[in-house]
Amino acid sequence: MQTRPRVDSRLLWGALTAILLIAALSVSFLISYRGALNERERAQSVQIASRVQALESVLMRQRAVATVLSDDSTIREGLLNPDPDHRRAISQKLDRLRAETDSAVIYLLDRAGVAVAASNWNEARSFVGQDYSFRDYFTEALLRGEATQFALGTISHRAGLYLSHDVIAADRTPLGVIVVKVEFDHLEASWRQANALTYVADAAGQIILSSDPALRFGTPPLPRRATVSTQAMVPGADWRMVVTEPAAPAFYAAALTTGSVGFGLTLLGVAAGFRLRARRQAARRAEEERRYRADLELAVDERTRALSDEMRERRETEARLHQLQADMVQANKLAALGQITAGVAHEVNQPLATIRLLAETGSTLLPVGQSPEVAENLSTIMRMTERITRITQQLRGFARKATGHVGPVELAPALDAALMLTATRRETQGIALDLPVLPPGLCVMAETVRLEQVLVNLLQNAQEALSDTPAPRIWLTLEAGDLVRLTVSDNGPGLSPEVEAQLFMPFATTKPQGLGLGLVISQEIARDFGGSLRAAPQVAGQGATFILELPRAA
Repeated sequence: MQTRPRVDSRLLWGALTAILLIAALSVSFLISYRGALNERERAQSVQIASRVQALESVLMRQRAVATVLSDDSTIREGLLNPDPDHRRAISQKLDRLRAETDSAVIYLLDRAGVAVAASNWNEARSFVGQDYSFRDYFTEALLRGEATQFALGTISHRAGLYLSHDVIAADRTPLGVIVVKVEFDHLEASWRQANALTYVADAAGQIILSSDPALRFGTPPLPRRATVSTQAMVPGADWRMVVTEPAAPAFYAAALTTGSVGFGLTLLGVAAGFRLRARRQAARRAEEERRYRADLELAVDERTRALSDEMRERRETEARLHQLQADMVQANKLAALGQITAGVAHEVNQPLATIRLLAETGSTLLPVGQSPEVAENLSTIMRMTERITRITQQLRGFARKATGHVGPVELAPALDAALMLTATRRETQGIALDLPVLPPGLCVMAETVRLEQVLVNLLQNAQEALSDTPAPRIWLTLEAGDLVRLTVSDNGPGLSPEVEAQLFMPFATTKPQGLGLGLVISQEIARDFGGSLRAAPQVAGQGATFILELPRAA
C-alpha cells in the first residue's frame, strides 16, 4: 500500500502568500497606473483650459484693436486725405498702439489693397506701399466687414494670424481695411517648456500653432500608444487645441507606488513594525504640534503687520483729508475774490464815466491853441479812462457765468480778451509775445466765457513758468483745418518727468499757492467742446508746449 507524500505546510503557506502578494501588487499596479493616468488627464484638462484661455485672451484683445481702429476718425481721415504728413502721423500712432497691445504689426490698406500706413513705416521692410489685394483677409473684409487668416508673411516670412476689419465712410461705403497681425512666439515658447506636445489645428485640420515648429502648416500626427491626450475648442475661432504627452511618467508612478505597497506589505510581516508605527505616530504628533505653533506665530505676525498697515493708511488718509480741506478753503477764497473783482469792476464804471465826461468838457471849454500842456493832459486822461473801461469790461465778461451752450464762437475776440486780462504780468516780466495771424471770421465750436477761461489759464501758466527765465518769450501758433489747433509754447525750464506724469491730475501742482485744478478744468472744458487739451512730448532743453484743439465751426 502506497502512502501520499506529505506536503510541507510552510511551503504551501509560502506559495499562497507569494500568490497573494503578487496578486496584491498586480492590483495595486493597475489601480495606481489608472489613477496616475486620470491624474495626468485632469492636469492636462487644467493645463489646456489655461492655454485656451490665454489664446482666447490674445485673440479678443487683437480683434478689439482692429474693431476700435476701424471706427477711428483719424484712420478714416487717412484714407480720405492722401496727405503724406497725416499718413505718417497715422503710422506713428499705429506704432505706439502696436507696442501697447503686443501686436506684431498694424497696417492700413486703401480700397485697392495698397498699404498707406503701417506701424513698421520706419523699418527697412516697411509695409507702406505694398500691395495686399491678393490676400483673403483683404477681400473678405471688404465683403463681410471682417476676416481672419493664418498665413506666412510675404515680407517678414514669419507666420502669424491676420485680423482685418473694413473702414467705412459716413455713407457706409468701404474706404479700406485695417489689419492687425499677431504672432504667437511667446505662447509657443511657453508650451515648449512643458514635457508635452501642444498644437492648434484650424477647421481644415492644418496645424497653425505648435510647441514643435516643425509641425506648423502640416497635419496632426497620428496618435501613438502609451500617450495621454486632451483636446478642446478655442472659443471665438474654429480652432482645436490638442495636448499630448507620453504615459511613461504614469507608468513610473504606478511602479513606484507598487514598490511602496510591496515594501509596506513586507514590513507588515515584521513584528517590529508595530513599534516603528508607534514611533512614527509620536513623531507625527510632535511635528503637527510644531507646525501648529509655527502657524499660530505666523498668524500673529501677519495680524500685527496688518494692524500696522491699517494705522499707517489711516494716518495718510487723515493727512489727505486735511490737505483737501485746505484746498477747498483756498478755492472758496478765490471764488470770493472773483466776485469782489467783478463787483469792483462794476462799481468803478460810474466814476470812470464821470472822469471822462469832465475831461471831454474841459477839453471843449479850453480855448483853441492855449495851454497845449493842459490839452495834452486832458487827452491822456481820456485815453486812460478808455483803457480802464476796456479792462473792467473784460473782467466783468470773464466773471460772467458760462451759459453751457456750445456754438460758433469767433476765435480772435476771445484771444484778444485773454491777452488783455494777462497783459499786466506780461508787461511787468518783459515777456515777448509772438502771435499768429488769425483768418478773418475764424470760428470754433465753443462757449465764449469758458473758451476765454482756457486761454487765460494757458497764458498764465506760460507766464508763471518764465518768472526766472532770461529773455522770456511765448509763441502762439495756429493751424486751421477741420480742427483748429492753437499751440502755446514758452522757453522756460519745461516739465520734469514727475510733473508731466501727473499734469492733468486734480490737486497736483508745483505752485506754493496753487490748487492744481486749472489744467484739469481746462481739459474738461475742451472735451465738452468736442476738442482736446494736451501737453506735447517734452524735449530736453526746450520749454513746455500745450496744444488746444477745437472743432472748426462752419
